[in-house]
Amino acid sequence: MNTQFKKGVLEMIVLLSVYKKDMYGYELVSEVSKVVNVNEGTIYPLLKRLTNEHYFETYLVESSEGPPRKYYRITYSGKERMNELLGEWNEFHETVNNFIKESDLHEER
Repeated sequence: MNTQFKKGVLEMIVLLSVYKKDMYGYELVSEVSKVVNVNEGTIYPLLKRLTNEHYFETYLVESSEGPPRKYYRITYSGKERMNELLGEWNEFHETVNNFIKESDLHEER
């Protein structure tokens, strides 16, 4: 996938993932990678920013496999941001699709 496309939708995908259920970092990397190929070096700075902007809050849960895991939970502000991004995405998607249809690219020239 084009890097710029990925960058444009990554925040929305992360917000949607945590909206579905609270997740810890590595779990979130795995979930997001089902949609776009990302690594921890991409996700963790985004999680830090989203937490600093109060879209996520964090809490620790003990783990039988090592140290406690930091879980991310979406906040009310995070849900508002997610809905804002979804609205922008839907409008953008519709506009681009309409443009493609109107350009008759699907017909052989």
